[in-house]
Amino acid sequence: MNAGAVLPAGPDAAPIRVLIADDQALVRTGFRMILEIEPDLEVVGDVADGAQALEAARALAPDVVLMDVRMPRMDGIAATRAIAEDPAATGRVVMLTTFDVDEYVYDALQAGASGFLLKDVQPELLVAGIRAVHAGDSLLAPAVTRRMIETFVARPRAAADSSALAALTEREREVLALVARGRTNGEIARDLYVSETTVKTHVGRVLAKLGARDRVQAVIIAYETGLAQAPGG
Repeated sequence: MNAGAVLPAGPDAAPIRVLIADDQALVRTGFRMILEIEPDLEVVGDVADGAQALEAARALAPDVVLMDVRMPRMDGIAATRAIAEDPAATGRVVMLTTFDVDEYVYDALQAGASGFLLKDVQPELLVAGIRAVHAGDSLLAPAVTRRMIETFVARPRAAADSSALAALTEREREVLALVARGRTNGEIARDLYVSETTVKTHVGRVLAKLGARDRVQAVIIAYETGLAQAPGG
């Protein structure tokens, strides 16, 4: 995860609008205090459950939603899916989790989350993660990718349909396979002996051709179509 490489927006840029959804008031307050001292971030609201998060995502037009997994009325996964499917709701969703992320990771990413942050994340990483997601990157560390793969492989599923990959060139398929293994752009550049700028171009084309929202969704497509194989598979 290289979220720390994302720099704050310039002084003339609009602030990144952040919505916080967590059923613990202390967590919401703590995150708000961290974020409000950053000139390029604006907390537009904080809510205590998934249903309120969906309503706020419609009404407040956040750019990024920090979403707890476990909440009353509507949990974070259901709220994430609802936000992704509702054209009136905005915001890339980052799930807030504790260390017991395994049972939720695939469901949350498939629902539309752009990544994960631990609730005890260091303030600078929280801020950097929000900036990264707003910039179109994903918070998907290799360890999280592996958990997602393991969960996916363990589930029964229909035969893979690889037609979504038909528009990709051979090089783009190669790049997508490396993205699915959790490689960063820099690592892919080293693997393929090309520049990082070239990798960014390939990744952008892959996302456009697949109609993928971000790298997370591209990883899911790679495994669902059979392009990428689980370790030992």
